[in-house]
Amino acid sequence: MPNPTTKSGFVALVGRPNVGKSTLLNALVGAKVAIVTPVPQTTRNRILGIVHRPDGQVIFMDTPGIHKPLSRLNEQMMSFVRQALEERDLAVLIVDASTRFGKGDEFAIQLLKQYAPKTILALNKIDIIKKPQLLPLMDRYAKLHDFEEIIPISALRGEGLEELMEAIVARLPEGPQYFPPDVYTDQPERFLASEIIREKVIGHTKQELPFVTAVLVEAFEESETLTRIQANILVERDSQRPIILGSGGQRIKQIGTEARVELEKLFPPKVFLELLVRVEPHWRDNRAIVAELDYRGDAPR
Repeated sequence: MPNPTTKSGFVALVGRPNVGKSTLLNALVGAKVAIVTPVPQTTRNRILGIVHRPDGQVIFMDTPGIHKPLSRLNEQMMSFVRQALEERDLAVLIVDASTRFGKGDEFAIQLLKQYAPKTILALNKIDIIKKPQLLPLMDRYAKLHDFEEIIPISALRGEGLEELMEAIVARLPEGPQYFPPDVYTDQPERFLASEIIREKVIGHTKQELPFVTAVLVEAFEESETLTRIQANILVERDSQRPIILGSGGQRIKQIGTEARVELEKLFPPKVFLELLVRVEPHWRDNRAIVAELDYRGDAPR
């Protein structure tokens, strides 16, 4: 039986696109829970990462970057942000300390005031700024919102993460452990597979197709010796299909090879991966496809 005095709770990680939320989640969990790319708005779902500590269990909710939605996909992404903020015990706003404060930051703070006044501010990427810049930035944010605490961190280098964890656990309620100690995410295997493939697609096409691809796993069969995965890479136009395939099919072959190597870490000993490219015009505004991308099956419509 779990200790009833153990701290536990749900913590929403929020922030603008590309501030390092997924990098922070992976660093805190100690395992790859969310894909990381240099492309904004990579995270499209609310992803759980569970941290087990002697003093408590923290269930982090990684969320899409806060932005103004322009498509059905973007609307669903922002609904995940609001839902996470409504369900949280605590929120952590992640800010890229190396970028200039703008309207997107104002929008994020207003969202927090509306949905999650109890928030810790994590100023990320302090490893790439000069230290004299940090205090004025902390002072500016302190005047904009009554944060529980403001903590400078570098998710990439692991700086300030223990201080951040201690601040989080201190503000969580007492409660039971929600997940067994060997569980670090709620994502099903099919979704993990699709995200790893999508990460490799973005890595090879980020200059040409930064936002218009998605991955749907059509078949997933496991045995003791082999996991067979068949996945469709979606694009919106016929002209985008050759970009994924590459000359003589070399690019999709490379995407498949890199994805398979990483998938075999999750599904040993061997993975057979088949990738196809499918043209779905305007898929980002297609209700059925956007809903299918939600691994929990309960995406707000």
